[in-house]
Parts: sequence; structure tokens; C-alpha cells
Amino acid sequence: MKFPYGWLAEWVRLPWEAPELGARLTMAGFELEALESAAPEFTGVIVAEILSAEPHPQADKLRVCRVSSGGATPVQIVCGAPNARVGLKSALAEIGATLPGEVRIKAARLRGVESQGMLASAKELGLGEGASGILELPADAPVGTPLREYLKLDEPVLDLNVTPNRGDAMSVLGIAREVAALTGTACTGPAISVGAPAHDEVLPVALEAPAACPRFAGCIVRGIDNRATTPLWLRERLRRAGVRSISPVVDVTNYVMLELGQPMHAYDLGKLRGLIRARHATPGERLTLLDGKELQTETDMLLIADEEGAVGLAGIMGGLRTAVSQETHDVFLESAFFAPEAILGRARRVGLVTDASQRFERGVDPSGQVRAIERALALLKPIAGGAAGPVRVAESVSHLPQRPPVALRSAQLRRLLGVEFPAARVQAALQGLGMQVATTESGWRVTPPAHRFDIGIEADLIEEVARIVGFEAIPETAAAVAQTFRRVPEERAAEVALLEALAARGYQEAITLAFVDPALQARLFPEAAGLSLANPIASDLAVMRVSLWPGLLRAALENLHRQQERIRLFEHGTRFIPQGARTLEIDSLAGIACGARLPEQWGIGKEARGPADFYDVKNDVMGLLSATGEGVAFSFEAAAHPALHPGRSARMLRRGEPVGWLGELHPALLKSMDFTYAPVLFELDLTGLALRRPHYQEISRYPQVRRDLAVVLDEAVTLSALTERVTLAASSLLRELRVFDVYRGPGLEQGRKSIALGLIFQDISRTLTDDDVERLMASVVADLRESLNARIRE
Repeated sequence: MKFPYGWLAEWVRLPWEAPELGARLTMAGFELEALESAAPEFTGVIVAEILSAEPHPQADKLRVCRVSSGGATPVQIVCGAPNARVGLKSALAEIGATLPGEVRIKAARLRGVESQGMLASAKELGLGEGASGILELPADAPVGTPLREYLKLDEPVLDLNVTPNRGDAMSVLGIAREVAALTGTACTGPAISVGAPAHDEVLPVALEAPAACPRFAGCIVRGIDNRATTPLWLRERLRRAGVRSISPVVDVTNYVMLELGQPMHAYDLGKLRGLIRARHATPGERLTLLDGKELQTETDMLLIADEEGAVGLAGIMGGLRTAVSQETHDVFLESAFFAPEAILGRARRVGLVTDASQRFERGVDPSGQVRAIERALALLKPIAGGAAGPVRVAESVSHLPQRPPVALRSAQLRRLLGVEFPAARVQAALQGLGMQVATTESGWRVTPPAHRFDIGIEADLIEEVARIVGFEAIPETAAAVAQTFRRVPEERAAEVALLEALAARGYQEAITLAFVDPALQARLFPEAAGLSLANPIASDLAVMRVSLWPGLLRAALENLHRQQERIRLFEHGTRFIPQGARTLEIDSLAGIACGARLPEQWGIGKEARGPADFYDVKNDVMGLLSATGEGVAFSFEAAAHPALHPGRSARMLRRGEPVGWLGELHPALLKSMDFTYAPVLFELDLTGLALRRPHYQEISRYPQVRRDLAVVLDEAVTLSALTERVTLAASSLLRELRVFDVYRGPGLEQGRKSIALGLIFQDISRTLTDDDVERLMASVVADLRESLNARIRE
């Protein structure tokens, strides 16, 4: 949540500068994510007034303006903005000024007319996105004053990370309450003065779902001018809080939400038909939202409706039919309390996350609805005029949330925090947070205020005491019992070794969410049902992953879309396999390679610049497998996988037990996901990478003997099958088996291939003779002829 320092200062006395304030709030549980000025750096820009604006003699769209900058002589500026007019006060970038983006202003001639500077737009100054005209300043802006000084653009803006359980802190008022508790001062805020109602009109409201909407406040305002310009100070406050200015009515409701934490909505009164109802949707009921999105509501969704149907998705977004426009003159202001459980998850279900839904899901103050409308009326009248009627409240008191008292034992407070605070200090800390505190024999009975939805058990109160007293006030003490660590099994591979091994081969580590797109996962693993989330954060993150591949594929696509041509990613994480009533969590290591085999460089041939294939990634995987100390125990067997290319995929085995998969992405998925080159994927269970304890082996002092053998085999015979037969036939004297050539072509039968082997023999106790080696070779040849239908190639 972003807010300017000065806005907070209107609500509570601030004894600290912005950096110290951010540090204090961080220690109180609101992490300071960013601290920056209200505008990017620029110099040489002042407040100026246009004295005259004449047509340019050589260009229809340009004007030649005489501009007063506060000096004795006006300066001449050539300007193309359509809103440049006599009497307008704007921002003048003088000669020598520097604008955001290192833009330097110099004297120039535009179509033959000299221009001594530039009248700047909000976009050119980094103050907004609008570039259709120059910045318009209030009529009382002092000419010649530096713009940064006049608009206080060096004001610090704090960006806090408010945790999901603290919806009450998602406002300036909420943070002011925290600061007041930390400093022991009062939270005041600007005075709200509305006056007597100008008419007695009210719009009836029926609470047909009182458990979901127990309180609804409304007010009719007639005769507003929604074409009026929102004051610069209010637009600047919204901009600094990250909200775009739209129109007076919308700007005021957004301002109240940011200030008080109470979302509001304004309806065009002329488009409403009869009674307002807060009710649940009927089956198949449709609603078009403000953003133009049409959705079919579900029966557990709360709607705001009139006699003709739904006019808004309660707590999330209003409907298009009753939207306020520039032609609106009469509005109905809504300020309601919606129960968090009635809003929770509905916005994400329809693909939305709005400021209103974030606050209602976490809980807003159920007692603040009338105050919010009164604050809105006080802001709206000076801007757009209008006559406000009485604030009408419809409520079901029995359905409003109650805050039962929570017992806090002094002994438990001391036990959990490890220190004993004076009773008066504990009581003051809790009372500073707006809680009602009564003393009991064992400690205190504490009643939280209405806006604190997160206080329900004793541990919550202990956390509050620690936050407000300060964690730094809790001394460091040695543990009462010596801490011991369990021994890591010797066979478990060190994570850092695995990650560094892949990084050394050019891979980069990725960290993706354990929640994945159910549609993508179903295409990759059609027979594996993922564990569905009851309350997903988004519709495309609705199931737990059964593999690391969905996240890696999406990450690879994101990189490809950002012009990264060669991608090597890996991830170490957990995948979740439902097994009946329980879920199996499997520690896994997966990777993806896409693009060129080697990085672009001058010294490589054309073949090395081609896309990586199955064997390139297999080589990377073999490096991992060899690090277990038992590389010979691993084998690859051709097998089909729904996510992988038929004929270009393999199951990885260790001593016959499956440990993972390797293969190229299936052509159908390759096309539907819009990959340029086919990515190659692998995934291993980390239990399959268990290390083999090294054993001492004596090194032979006797020479090796090598014999080469070329055998002709059927294409269907795999290298692993050939290796197995040769190893068995050659006995323990075979030290190494090398494949140094594979031939297909003239001289061989159709469907046959020639593989050239290098067999290296060695004994530990003596020098092998030629007769010994010939007997071994004869045994190998005989076995290959019999078991694999091999022919020896001379």
C-alpha cells in the first residue's frame, strides 16, 4: 500500500522522518518495500503564466506564447498543446532544465520561430500518463516558484507490505492508528463537517442476504457537475497512492477508500430502477461490469440489484448499466459492510483483483460506513457542488460481527516472550491499539475494536504486545536446552552440489509457484488428477502441480517472449501426487532446454549452432547421474509419456527402478504453446540421486590391453542392451567399454546398423596375454551372435 508522508501527518503526529518511520513500521509488522520521492528527479522547472497565445505563422497546430516566469521580461515559447491559453498557469522548463530521462532543454527554432524553453505536460514531468496537453496549475499558483517546491514533489512516498490478516491497516487511517500506538499519541484526522440535509429523498434498501450484507448506508446527491476538474491536490494524492484520476465522483470515492479503508461506489441515480436489494445471484444471472466484462454469476455471489436486475458485484466492482459518466447529475452513494466470507475468492473466480475486493476479503470496519459517506460529501461539494440528502442506513444488527473478549494471562505472556513486562506497559500497549482492557486475577480480559478481525485468541494479543512494546525490547538469551541437529544421511546428495552442477552446465535456477494452470497440467498429464485448491489466487493457478514441468514451460515461454533465444532453466521443488485421502509430496529436480546448442560465438560450426536435442540434455543429465558415484547403475529405456514426443522420450532407471523422465515436448503441445524450437525436458526424483558410498579399489600395476570390435545389429537393439551383453560376456576383466563409431548406409542391410566398440581389459594381479584377451573376445562375439543376432563386421 502506497501513501505520501504528508497524508499520514494529517492523521497523527509523526516524530520521525520518513526513513525512520519506515523502519519503525517494519519492526511493527508492516514491511517497507519502497521509499521514494513523489516525482522523478528534474530541475529548472518553474510555475509560469501564459500572457498571450498567438497562432504560429507557419504551422496550424502550433501557438506562439508569451510566458511570464516571474522575471521582468516574458519569454517566448512555441507550444503545440491544445489547452495552451491566455491566463493559464503551467509548468515552464527553462533553458538548461533537465527532465526525467535525462532530457535537456535548449533554445530551439520551431518552423522559424525561436522558443526559449518548453511548457511541459504531466507525462514529461513524470507526474502522470496524460500527454494531450500541458500541465494545468491552480489560478493562485505563485509565478516563478520552482514546481518541485510548489507541488511538494520531494515529499516521501512510503510503500508498505500489509499482511493479509491486517485489512484494517490498508488505509491511511489504519497506519495512523499503528503510529499512534507506537508513539503513545492520539489519532485525530481532519474534521468532517457535512451540515444539514438539503432534501429528504432516500432510496429504499432491502437486505435480502443479511448474513452477507448486514449494513448498507446510502445517500442521494442531486445536481452535481461531474465535468468539473478534480483539484490538483486531490489528484496528486491519488497519483502518489498509485490511483489514476477519472472524474470528481470517482476520485472522491477512491480518496475515501484510501484514507478510511472503506470502499464506496457511486451509481447514476437516473439509471437505477426502484428498490435497491443486496441479494445472492439467481442461477444463470448475467452482469456486465464497469470494465465491460460480461460474466455469468454463481448463486454464492452477492449482488447489488434494482428492479431490473443486477447493478453490481458486491464488494468487487459495479455494473456498467448504472455507471457514472460526465453527463451524470444525480448520484446514489453506497457505503456498505460485506462479510469477508461472502466476498472471499469471488473476485479471483471471475479473474479480477480490485482494491475493493482486497479490503472486503480481509475485513473492513463494520462501524465506518456513515463516516465514509460524510467524508465523501464533504469532499465532493466544493468540487462538483450538489445537494445531499440524509444518510439512510439499512442494517441487521444480529448479523453484524461481534468481538468477544479474549483472556490474556500474564504467565503465558512471559512464557512465550521470554521476558516479563510491567502490567501497566502491557495495558498501555493494548489500549493504544483501541482495545478495551480489564484486569483479572490471571492477567487481563481484552475486547478488540470492531475493525480488528485478526484478534481471536490469546496468542494474537501476545503478538500485539510484542509489536508495540518492540521486539528490540526483548533481550537475547541463551536457549535453556542445547540445540542439536539431526545427522544428514550420508547417501543424500547435497542440494548445493546438484544446483551448482547444473549451473556449471549453463542452466539458471528458476523458482515457480506450486500452483499451476489446471488446463495446462491436464494437457501435459491427462491421467494425473491434480489437487484442486479451495480458494485459488487466480483461475490459472488453481491446482497443485504433479510435476515441475508446467511452471518451467511457462517460465521458458515468458523468456522467449522477451527475446531470449537460448534458455536453460532448472528447478528444485516439490510435486504433489494425490493418493486417495492423502497427498504424496515428492522432492524433485527438473529442467528445460530450448534454443541453440551452444551460445552464439565466432568459433563454432553450423552444427553446433543448431537447436539442442534429446542427446544434448541427456549428456547434462548423465553428468548429474555420474556424480552419484554409480553412473553405471543408471539406464535409459524408450517409453511413451503423454507430454513427450513419441520416439524421443525415455524413462530413466536406477538398477531397474524408475527415477525420472527425459524427452522432447510433444509436437501437439509444441504447436499449441507456440514454441519456436522444441524444448527438451527432464525430471528426476531426488531419492533416485542417492550417493553411493565410495569403496577402496586397488589400482592395477599391470598394463591395459585394448581390442576394437565392430558389430552389425538390428536398429531396434539399444546401446544399453549391447553394453549389458558385452559386460556379462567379458567378465570382471573388462575395465572400460567405449563406443567410438556408429554407421548406417551402403554395405549394410536395411534396418541394420554398425557399432564400433573399444574394449579395454586389465587384471589386478598379472599381465594379460594375447591368448587371455582372444578368449575373452571370442566369448563376447559368441554371446552377441546368439543373444542379439549380431554379425561381426570385418
